[in-house]
Amino acid sequence: MSLREFLKNMEETGEVIHVRERVSPVFEIPAIMSFLLSKNAPIVFFDNVEGYDVKVVGNICATRKRLCMALGVMENELYRRIIDAMNNPEPPKIVDDSPVKDVIEEPKLSRIPILRHFERDPGPYITSAIVSARSPDGKIENVSIHRLLVLDDRRLAIRLVPRHLFKLWNMAKNSNRDLDVAIAIGVHPAVLLAAASSPPFGVSEYGVANRLLKGKLRLIECEKVEAFAPSESEIILEGKILREGEAPEGPFVDITGTYDAQRLQPIVEIVNIMHREDCFYQALLPGGLEHMLLMGLPREAAIYDAVSRVVPNVKAVNLSLGGCGWLHAIISIEKQTDGDAKNALLAAFAAHPSLKHAIIVDSDINVFNLEEVEWAIATRFQANEDLIIIQNIRGSTLDPSADMETGLTTKVGIDATRPLKTLKDKFEKASVPLTDRAAKIIDKIKTGQVSY
Repeated sequence: MSLREFLKNMEETGEVIHVRERVSPVFEIPAIMSFLLSKNAPIVFFDNVEGYDVKVVGNICATRKRLCMALGVMENELYRRIIDAMNNPEPPKIVDDSPVKDVIEEPKLSRIPILRHFERDPGPYITSAIVSARSPDGKIENVSIHRLLVLDDRRLAIRLVPRHLFKLWNMAKNSNRDLDVAIAIGVHPAVLLAAASSPPFGVSEYGVANRLLKGKLRLIECEKVEAFAPSESEIILEGKILREGEAPEGPFVDITGTYDAQRLQPIVEIVNIMHREDCFYQALLPGGLEHMLLMGLPREAAIYDAVSRVVPNVKAVNLSLGGCGWLHAIISIEKQTDGDAKNALLAAFAAHPSLKHAIIVDSDINVFNLEEVEWAIATRFQANEDLIIIQNIRGSTLDPSADMETGLTTKVGIDATRPLKTLKDKFEKASVPLTDRAAKIIDKIKTGQVSY
């Protein structure tokens, strides 16, 4: 199951545009990608990249609609599909050959049109790659997305936080060895979505991706490192995270759209590059819609699952764009008792520890319409009864207002559901009756047949 096949389908449905003018990978491509996010966020191919024969494609996963199309599901089935894949991973098949082995060459990262996105970037960053690695005994595999700063033609600095890849790296160091990694660029959206999820340590995200793809994912074994990569990748960098040596990494624009701190981070030495004969480079704009959706959707599913365990009926979850797709959640439920909303808030904070602010609304409120959400807060919320404040709790390191030394923050939960003890009619928004004649006139106005 390839990214190429998905992009071909998207071309046929009108989701793709092409920029044929010559553009630079330094600032110009990111600027155009950023502008297009406000114009329905089409997938964009840059067919003429200055200094390169390789095309660049961006904004692939920038809408929920396209992610649903990639998985072949309706939006109301999306969370269940992700939860099922997390709970029932299927190991993919290993194949011997694939198009990504068309060209095998010595490392030279400067041949790839890796983008420099923002003014204060210290250099070009790979932002859309999945990184896969195995434990020294080969029993545990992890696949995750990491930002990679280009240091020179053979070296990258990788941002590692204390999660699963970091743990594998420490296991390798304790065995006095470097950690072999496969860095795959240009993979199907389902693989990116799985790599952004967080199954328990020991569960391979490749199994999650294969379940999302209904058993169609295929892997190949790398040539010079002990790691696996999707057989339909556009580009595979084979490398080793060195057990010794660090390099300054950052500042980098993360999901909040603000610059993260500069830190000393491990170095990846690239030992081999494989790519398709006519490969293209997949770009992902840091802090853009694609970044937010890929990080946020698995957490929305986790929140949906957790809240469903304490409230019988959860309608929708939205990690809002204004909350960076990460820090703010709006959750609609059908409340059975007046304690349900507060239970839902606590479940949401437990399911997504980085969550900073959460709002629970009734099922008549559209969680994706922030005007409706604000109306619910205005008409159904009383701070002395419906506000939860949790102080000195671990939050997100991506939140620039949190304490960077301790990682502590204050979390707020808002119960904006109507109290069950009061008549429902009091909290319903009035509606104007729509007669057939009025409906016909409105249709004419919408189609331009009547103007005022």
